[in-house]
Amino acid sequence: MTISPSAVAAQASRSPRDTESRASGTQTEQEPVIDVKGLRKSYVTARGSLDLFQGLDLRVEAGELVAIVGQSGAGKSTLLHILGALDAPSSGTVYCASTNVAKLTSREAAVFRNREIGYVWQFHYLLPEFTAQENVAMPLLARGTRKQDAMAQAANWLKEVGLEDRSDHRPGELSGGEQQRVALARSLVNSPRLLLADEPTGDLDGATASLVFELIEGLHKSHRLTSILVTHNLDLAARCTRALRLENGQLKGLATAPSNTN
Repeated sequence: MTISPSAVAAQASRSPRDTESRASGTQTEQEPVIDVKGLRKSYVTARGSLDLFQGLDLRVEAGELVAIVGQSGAGKSTLLHILGALDAPSSGTVYCASTNVAKLTSREAAVFRNREIGYVWQFHYLLPEFTAQENVAMPLLARGTRKQDAMAQAANWLKEVGLEDRSDHRPGELSGGEQQRVALARSLVNSPRLLLADEPTGDLDGATASLVFELIEGLHKSHRLTSILVTHNLDLAARCTRALRLENGQLKGLATAPSNTN
């Protein structure tokens, strides 16, 4: 099931409940950005219960760029949805950015996503009637930022992704790679702690995909993000800090990935 960005826009300014944050609610240096233990996700189908995850564990430290690969239907997108508070686990604990996301109300989850998560989909989901700059400004406007300030920040982010000369263009006037760069700027305009990218290069040709990945990699480093990238491209996965394969409801190390990157 595809979940579009319109489902994740926040309409409130209060923070998620402090009682579900770890310790004092602030992240320490030793605390991982993502800490998942015993994750299970089940669906009821016509043939009975489908267990997608079977006690899955995942720990991601601050600053890591982690790739997740696996066959279609393995649950890669579902895992990102759970980490980003778009879906709830059947059981297990899911701490993301020091917050137990499984315990958030729908309103709190929307606020959490708007403040802590940058999300990039395979398809850009830009609003066709708005310019690139207006599309990038949307998350800030949802937060309640003044339009003048939101548009100024959006312009800065379009410059970061190399599209300052396309700010007044609508999505239909942009190439596929340019549209995905606008979507990337939109995902980061709120200065999130965590970037979740679900096949962000899947609809692009090889050369453009490599350029978009290089941009993600550069922004990951320059803005000190923690990032998780779902991809079918093993070459791109091998360039990440760590690569994992999702198979039979479990995450396993992928040997082709380097142990670390600088």
